[in-house]
Parts: sequence; C-alpha cells; structure tokens
Amino acid sequence: MNLIRVQDLSFSYGDNQMILQGLNLEFTEQTTAIIGQNGAGKTTFVKLLKGLLTPSSGDIFINNINTKELTAAKLAKYIGLVFQNPNDQIFKSKVIDEVMFGPLNIGYSEKESKEYAIEALELVGLSGEVDRNPYDLSLSQRKMITVASVLAMQTNIIIFDEPTMGQDYEGKEKLKEIMRRLHHNGKLVISILHDMDFVAEVFERTIVFNRGRVLMDGDTRSVFSKVEMLKGAYLDQPFVTQVGKQLGFADTFLNVDELVEYAVSREIHN
Repeated sequence: MNLIRVQDLSFSYGDNQMILQGLNLEFTEQTTAIIGQNGAGKTTFVKLLKGLLTPSSGDIFINNINTKELTAAKLAKYIGLVFQNPNDQIFKSKVIDEVMFGPLNIGYSEKESKEYAIEALELVGLSGEVDRNPYDLSLSQRKMITVASVLAMQTNIIIFDEPTMGQDYEGKEKLKEIMRRLHHNGKLVISILHDMDFVAEVFERTIVFNRGRVLMDGDTRSVFSKVEMLKGAYLDQPFVTQVGKQLGFADTFLNVDELVEYAVSREIHN
C-alpha cells in the first residue's frame, strides 16, 4: 500500500527560485531517511507532506487523498510531524496538557487522549514529568515531549525533523527503540537527518536531496556505498562504513556488529 505518493512536485516561495523541482516519490512501509545538506529542500518537503505548505505544482496523495482537498487540521489525523526545534511546537504550561492537545484536537475523547498521552510519555521516558512545565526541562527532554505529542495522536505516518538534535547517547538509543517499535506496529516512519550513523543503523531506505532534486533513492546500504555521489551532495559515509573501507574491506557496513562479524570471519578463514 502506498501511504504517500508524490507526483511531479515543485515548490517555490514566489521569488522564482525553485526550492523543489519535479519530485516523484512513493512511500510504503519502509523506514525512510531523507538526507542532504542545509538548503537541499528537506524540511520544505516534509512541510508539504504535512499540508503546512501548498505545492506550486504537482500533487501529494496521502492514503490516496490529494492533500489539496484537505486542510492541515484534517491531515493531522493521518500524518504527524515532530518539528526540529521543540520550542516551535510546545505552547502549554504542563507536559500532560501539551501531549494531550494533539489527540483532543483531532477528535479523541478526554479519556482516550489522556490514555494515549500517558502511554506516549512512558515510551519516551517522561512519565514522571506529567505535571512539570516543559520549559523547566532540558532541550533533549523537550524534544521528547514533542515526540510524545505526535505519538499520542496515533497517526499511521510519523515524520521526524532532525530528531537526534540535542540528544546524548541515551536519547538516541531511546529514539531508535521508538522508531523500531513504530515500524513493528505498522507505522510509516520518515525522518530528516544529518546523523549518518543513526541513519545507517535505523533506516531501510535513504533518499538524498540535493538542490531541490532527488540525487539518490534506494536501500540504505546501496546509497552509502556510492562514495562519489555522496561527496557530490557534500555528505559523508557513516563512520563505521569509513572504517571498513580504511581496513581494506569491499563491503559496505552499516553498524559495528556487521564490521566485527565480517572481520572475525575473515580471520577464522585465514
């Protein structure tokens, strides 16, 4: 099932400088990372998916419904977006109220909304902070509040914009766990990222944006094997992939376990 279909999509802010040009993409069940340098059009693209911007030309279909036929409020039932900066998203004075706002706003009852909010806060590790003011918490915790706010809405599509920003090792591991759980539960997970190591470990598919166009789109291992094309988009391979190449291995490794297993097997056979 194609949860999202993007057809001949272009977008300009009206100054004749095209931000996105002629994009054709489909998103199904694969976890998908969107990577590229600042200015490549990534955030603009996900804002178009969410209905926060309107295409200059072309169409976006969510569950076979053209987004031009729906308001951003109605699209909120289908697709959730975690903003890059949590301060752009948080506006309530209590954590529980912040996380309940989304489900309440799309029609869930008070009881359902509270249940979903508590479940989401447990998932992000903030169940003990329900009565705190979000702005009394750290940046990484506020980021997790915005994640919980979107999870509580129970949408089938969840988009993360730079989720690892401000997160330490523990926070990143929590995000990996959340994304894998969402995928296991049949949700479509899309994320904009600059953290190539995180991309390599979590995402099945990677799309490279460059100057408003799709430079590469494929399974993550294949994308990270194309060193020269990555350089053309001013991107590096994941650290473990680089280490594998420096050791003289031809394979493209996406995590440390893969590299170690391969190195050990070569040692045994030698």
